[in-house]
Amino acid sequence: MTPLALLARLGRMALGALAAIGRVTLFALSTFTHMFRPPYYPREVLLSLLQVGWLSLPVVGLTAVFTGGALALQIYAGGARFNAEAVVPQIVAIGMVRELGPVLVGLMIAARVTSSIAAEIATMKVTEQIDALVTLSTNPMQYLVAPRVLAALVTVPVLVGVGDIIGIAGGYTVAVYNLDFNSAAYLKNTVDFLEPLDLISSLVKGAFFGTIAATMGCYYGMQSGRGAQGVGRATKSSVEAAAVLILAANFILTGVFFSL
Repeated sequence: MTPLALLARLGRMALGALAAIGRVTLFALSTFTHMFRPPYYPREVLLSLLQVGWLSLPVVGLTAVFTGGALALQIYAGGARFNAEAVVPQIVAIGMVRELGPVLVGLMIAARVTSSIAAEIATMKVTEQIDALVTLSTNPMQYLVAPRVLAALVTVPVLVGVGDIIGIAGGYTVAVYNLDFNSAAYLKNTVDFLEPLDLISSLVKGAFFGTIAATMGCYYGMQSGRGAQGVGRATKSSVEAAAVLILAANFILTGVFFSL
């Protein structure tokens, strides 16, 4: 391949990436516009709240408790090299609340909810149910997309808060019952070390991650190709995009909250 051909190929890839970013941005703006415009569909919102929030609690809880316990073990083992085992409660708390809690919950939502939304909407498109909604003068953005994004925006911060608590509890259980930490001292060090900004950043990250996860599921579902292959491709692409964007957003938000 000649240098000129390589440059042309890279240019086409860059333009394609910019076009994709533009399409996703316009889709997200349209979603938020329709979210606050009547008619409203409270039943769809409630069903989405159930799917995104309540039904995600088991996987979020299990992920958080094992992560918190493993984090306590790793910090204790690493701290023992420098006689710094006492920092376990502080590092578990700040690690779960600032980073691991929001990121792991976001990735679990991407794996569970994003894929579900993308597959559901893509199947509706393939079977022409979305065309039927348009025929019945029902806006698919208001009926299908806005309720799901709103539900994720509201419930994922709650899931992040629950995940933070369960993760800290997992670290506490391992530290107290396996590593012989004093229970009262562990809890005191945990509470004293956390600051309001840590909790605020965790919940704000949850809101962003939930919005990203639901938006990617809806976007790729609405852009699905025909047939079973199109549904599968849309589901795969939605999860990949959501996971990458969640990690990128986490980096940006961490810089905003803790590097200024």
